[in-house]
Formats: sequence, C-alpha cells, structure tokens
Amino acid sequence: MTARAQLWHLPSLAVILWSFTRATPWLPLVRSRRDDLRALSRVIRWGWVRVIRERGCVAGFIVRDGDVLHALYVRPAHRGRGLGHALLTEAKAETDALRLWVLEANAAARTFYERQGFVETARSKGLGNDEGLPDILMIWRSEGERA
Repeated sequence: MTARAQLWHLPSLAVILWSFTRATPWLPLVRSRRDDLRALSRVIRWGWVRVIRERGCVAGFIVRDGDVLHALYVRPAHRGRGLGHALLTEAKAETDALRLWVLEANAAARTFYERQGFVETARSKGLGNDEGLPDILMIWRSEGERA
C-alpha cells in the first residue's frame, strides 16, 4: 500500500504539502515554493519519505527519520479514509517509539495523533519551528515500551 518516495513523486508531494500550507489562514508562509521543493527533494533522496496511493495517484506521504516524524500529509480529497492511519501504522511497525512536534493551533492534527496513541509530553513557544508558533511534543510508544 505504501512505497518509498522517488524524485518523480516530488510534484505530487508538493501539491499535497501546499494544499495545507497555502490554505491554512493561521499558518504563516515562511518558505518559498522553491525552498519547499528543495527540502522535499532532499528528504526523498535521504529515503525518509513514504507515499500512499489511492485510485492511481499519490494521496499522502509521511516523512520520518528513525523515531522522529517530521511530516504527515494527506491530499484533502482523500482525507477521512484511513490513509494517515495506514502511514502511521507502517511507521509504528518499524520502531518502538515515535515523536513529533505539532503546532498548537493545529487542533485537527493534535486530535488525529491522540487517536493514534500519541500523548503530549512537552510544550514550547515555537523557538524550534520555522513558523515561530507554539508547539507540542507528542510521543507514541509501543506496548512493550510503555511497561
């Protein structure tokens, strides 16, 4: 169901990313489209990106380095179908714990991650994110790691 992203996926990944970053009024635009393309191509080359397809198109992607989840996006028309859950399930199967920072203002993402078993462990004023917005560290641990 998922596959390692290739450079030819870059246009699809960019469209999915921009469908969130360019359509979210509270999110400041801190990178140009060119910078986004550079960053995406870099993490694709590093092997950090997995894509999920639905009906013949890339419907979502996850960016993960070991236990650090950097990004998870699903195309708007494909949301609510379990694709984000599928991407996370695969990531969980490969590690005992996952951690991520989610923007405090992103209530939908926070709720999604809570439903996936992530718990809030810390808050920051946004000094470590590009947007400078308050964020929350969330961690998921496998059953074995919770004991």
